[in-house]
Amino acid sequence: MSDLGHAGRPPARLTFACELGRHRLAELLADGSVIEHLRALHASVALMLSDLSVERADAVRQLNAARVPVVAVPLVPAEDGYYFTAENAPRAAARYDEWKQWTRDHGLVWDGLGLDIEPDVRIYQQIAESPWRVVPILLRRLGDRERPRRASEAYNELVERMWADGWSVENYQLPPMADERRAGSTLLQRLFGLVDVRADREVWMLYSSFFGELGPGLLWSYGPEAPAIAVGSTGGGPDIPGTPQVPKLNWDELARDLSFGRHWSDDILIHSLEGCVEQGFLARLRSFTWPEPTPPASAWQARTLRIALRGVLRVSAHPGRLGLALFVSWLLRWSRRRHLGGRLH
Repeated sequence: MSDLGHAGRPPARLTFACELGRHRLAELLADGSVIEHLRALHASVALMLSDLSVERADAVRQLNAARVPVVAVPLVPAEDGYYFTAENAPRAAARYDEWKQWTRDHGLVWDGLGLDIEPDVRIYQQIAESPWRVVPILLRRLGDRERPRRASEAYNELVERMWADGWSVENYQLPPMADERRAGSTLLQRLFGLVDVRADREVWMLYSSFFGELGPGLLWSYGPEAPAIAVGSTGGGPDIPGTPQVPKLNWDELARDLSFGRHWSDDILIHSLEGCVEQGFLARLRSFTWPEPTPPASAWQARTLRIALRGVLRVSAHPGRLGLALFVSWLLRWSRRRHLGGRLH
């Protein structure tokens, strides 16, 4: 039996995200130990669905038969950009309908639905090839102030449909959205395609491996505010040729991030299942215990960064106030110089 939890506290509810293509997913589940570990951990799987194939349905049925809860995360095909994005909400709604029909055709059982709304995967590929090619795209987005509202309305309508169909919905969100909401800004939504959407549960993607030494501090900073926490990455990512490979956490780093996440939340998602299998982490998680964490060395840096970010977001939300403040500051300095000049004469 799993012993995931602090003394006197119930174990954390673990979910493993899986982004494997249908063939590699079948290979992963062919090793019976993977499902055995998932059952022992009482863990769920958040399964990315960029294809609605017979092979993928077979894998879901295999997890259903083993009573491993599966959260469906519908996506568009890789050639269409993979993720749901701020721009493709109509395609996302159509994909939901396709997913419902596929689910009925194959008799699949789901524990709920997940929304993964990010930039088009081709943007990530362009960044990896030549970051400067993305700058014109960002500049165009910056000027479209209606884009965040359109995207939010479209995806909230989609969530309403999912609720009406009887599904619970979780949304995988980048944590700076919390700072943006607090500031009343849409800057990050315009630049990076974040979408503010309602859901039953919001899972903040606090992948420390993406941010080097600052990563643990960001996890510590955002953790107290997070409804649910995603840690990682242990490896993996979209199973698409040319997609940038994410840095991998080693076991000690994952253990640290799990202890941080468990300190703040009962619900922890680990990205990814395939990375944990590749590095042999599932067996170690079955006997995993950890002490209460202590703040990481980078906690103050993360706190400072967030203060600066909030300042920028507040200014972006109220640019007129900045102009007025600069004008008043200039007027006061001009008056002071004139006053001092008059005294000298």
